[in-house]
Amino acid sequence: MVNENQIEEVLDSLFAEMRFTAEPAGLYDPLRYMIGLGGKRVRPRLCLTVYSLYRDSFPEEILSPAAALEVFHSFTLIHDDIMDKAEMRRGEETVCRKWGDNTAILSGDVMSIESYRMIARSPVAVLPRVLDLFTTTAAQVCEGQQYDMDFEQMAEVPMADYMKMIGLKTAVLIACSAKMGALIAGADERACDYFYRFGYDLGLAFQITDDYLDVFGDPDVFGKAIGGDIINNKKSWLLTRALEKSGEMEKSGVIDAAYGKTALLEAMAMKAGTEAEKAAKIAKVKGIYEEIGVDEDAKYEIIKLHAKAMDYAGMIGLGKIRYEVIHRYADRLLGRTR
Repeated sequence: MVNENQIEEVLDSLFAEMRFTAEPAGLYDPLRYMIGLGGKRVRPRLCLTVYSLYRDSFPEEILSPAAALEVFHSFTLIHDDIMDKAEMRRGEETVCRKWGDNTAILSGDVMSIESYRMIARSPVAVLPRVLDLFTTTAAQVCEGQQYDMDFEQMAEVPMADYMKMIGLKTAVLIACSAKMGALIAGADERACDYFYRFGYDLGLAFQITDDYLDVFGDPDVFGKAIGGDIINNKKSWLLTRALEKSGEMEKSGVIDAAYGKTALLEAMAMKAGTEAEKAAKIAKVKGIYEEIGVDEDAKYEIIKLHAKAMDYAGMIGLGKIRYEVIHRYADRLLGRTR
């Protein structure tokens, strides 16, 4: 069985050596730039980790599909940044900021096409199933993004709707990554389905972790400024839970009005044009979050979803050593809050 250090080396080599068409440079330079920004490589790492539980080497038939997962994810980030009018990604200028929206749209499109070219190099025996999985997932990610945009126009979002949205926008691609590794490795249908469920719940936990760290993380560790979701009034797990919980607590008299739902809505409506205004808004909202305990609620939800994911992994029948490998992957992915 391949160990985690070998997987890391393979990933480094895979993306360092990735090549795109040279011309026109205006179309393909943004692809090279985006891949060069790096990142956690969560999805290809999971795909290769699952594959390694069954196989002892990484031939092209798994490397190409694993890379496709990252390329597709990068495409979604390019288009997300256009829609969010974002200026920074992983500490560097976004593609839309650097090249403009029109080039970003077109480069994102061709990046999506490139991901399919890579997926098509899957083993012939499982190619129809891999393509069906990937295509279904790609459509679901777009559905999740639409729900996310719809939520921007809503004052409040029910938690069930929020979880559905992150399930589509984030969790399904992580679930796809786990199942794809199992499919290409030749795992049976039952194992493939349990790997998908493992990846899905882990993906939910991963997104809630990201939401938590946006407010309570260390910016040096998190990799970006803290409080972006608050400044932009983004419907995060924390805000969704806080609106839900503050209303309940205020009605029952558990908290005073200073930390109730009305106060939270007023805090979210605060201006954030200057650095001082941004700091004041973040401090106010964060204070309400802490007072009503949604920071601890988020930690509990992450732990609960992590445990659920590992329950599914335990149903596969991997044996102790292989189970430990997948457990370490999950722990490292969520280890920033657990």
